[in-house]
Amino acid sequence: MISRNLKLLIALIVVGTIAGYVLLVVIPTQLAERTYQAAQTLGEDFRKAFQFTPEVVIDKTVVLNQQTDVFELAVLTQNFEHRYTWTHSWMGSTKKIAISGSFDAKVGFDLHEKFSITVTDNKAIVTLAEPQVLSVESKGDIQYRDENGIWNWVDLDDRTLATNNFINDARTYADQASFRLEAKKKMEERLKDFFKTHGKEVDVHYVTSINGEIR
Repeated sequence: MISRNLKLLIALIVVGTIAGYVLLVVIPTQLAERTYQAAQTLGEDFRKAFQFTPEVVIDKTVVLNQQTDVFELAVLTQNFEHRYTWTHSWMGSTKKIAISGSFDAKVGFDLHEKFSITVTDNKAIVTLAEPQVLSVESKGDIQYRDENGIWNWVDLDDRTLATNNFINDARTYADQASFRLEAKKKMEERLKDFFKTHGKEVDVHYVTSINGEIR
């Protein structure tokens, strides 16, 4: 007949085994499932808000990979007026074309670059590349004022060359203007509002990315 102490020992072993299984298998599995579901929800909500899914990292594990059907995220469209003067001199005679017009600069993020979110209990750390000028488009209101030299006159080829230089100069201006800083502010506001609905603060880290590699 099994002694009372032996029965107690067996009961303790059984209880300990069950408790160990719960602690080591059941609870971690449930936590992992909840973590995955939370990441899925976050990713889906992010796609609805921003039209792409970022990489989501939880506990140093990539839970969701970055996915996108678009390649650019424009967060700012900036209209600006631009002026440029093209000149050409030949044998002491100079001709000029003064050009003016307005442009729309779209500023935002290249989604070929890495965009990741590292999630902790109460914070989301967003890592992305610096914003850039995605496009600069003329609004079609270009105006010309020609000034002929004494024997060096403006012709159609000059207009074409001057127009190309004018557009390139407008792009250079857009790159050097404060548009990218404004794009940062708008993106950070959108991210702050988004993560507020998920009960998290957000830290945004900008990095230099070369050929898709974070530097």
